[in-house]
Amino acid sequence: MSTQELSKRGAVWLDALTYSAPLQAGYPPSVRVVDARLGEHPARFIAVVPDPDNAFPRARSGEVGLIEGWEIARAVREVIDADAGREDHDKRAIVAVIDVASQAYGRREEAYGIHQALAGAADAYASARLAGHPVIGLIVGRAMSGAFLAHGYQANRLIALADSQVMVHAMGKESAARVTLRSVADLEAFTARVPPMAYDIDNYASLGLLWKLLSVKNADAPNGADQSAVEKALQEAFDEIRADPSRGLGSRLGSAHRASSVTVRRKLREQWR
Repeated sequence: MSTQELSKRGAVWLDALTYSAPLQAGYPPSVRVVDARLGEHPARFIAVVPDPDNAFPRARSGEVGLIEGWEIARAVREVIDADAGREDHDKRAIVAVIDVASQAYGRREEAYGIHQALAGAADAYASARLAGHPVIGLIVGRAMSGAFLAHGYQANRLIALADSQVMVHAMGKESAARVTLRSVADLEAFTARVPPMAYDIDNYASLGLLWKLLSVKNADAPNGADQSAVEKALQEAFDEIRADPSRGLGSRLGSAHRASSVTVRRKLREQWR
């Protein structure tokens, strides 16, 4: 599978899960926003997709840049503001369809405050979760570096497709190899022994951050069975979130690899009290 093919996944799954509902007007080509149904419930679906004509060249291949960060934040804040007077059980769900290459690396991005744009997006998702909106992240392709932190990582529940091209990491292999002074081959051998450094989704799942790892037949062109399986998983995640009084992310601490994290948090609570 080529990078170009992989980059289409966000758009493909967004269209499939919303049954080709119309895009919300007023958003840039790189940020697609659709209001549709999640089962019987209204929901807003958001995806970042490649835009070869993006005014910022560093954000033309599915990266989350200045425009994308602020527009994601706007899409989420619109839902929070519109539903502010509703009871929690009436608040809309927000589904982040995730296939993002990385944050946009560039001097203009740094000069114009990409850290603020991405923080704005992350804060919007976290605010929605804390306000009682069920927020679900669906990883259908890449979920890399600051782009994933901005788009989807703050979800109540994270679902990922069990596919070889689905990966979550702080940086690409070539960049990680340069930073760690390794060849890509040496890096791959190292990551095979250290799950937090691995690129494959199975190792990421072992860290306890995913709510569900879901097998589909074709992640690039989902058939009816694939679509139904993902819709079922999204509905189950929605139902579990609704039944969970906690709006935090404590559900991610159940893995054996997170034992130290649990201990640190317990000690911090004891010292705080």
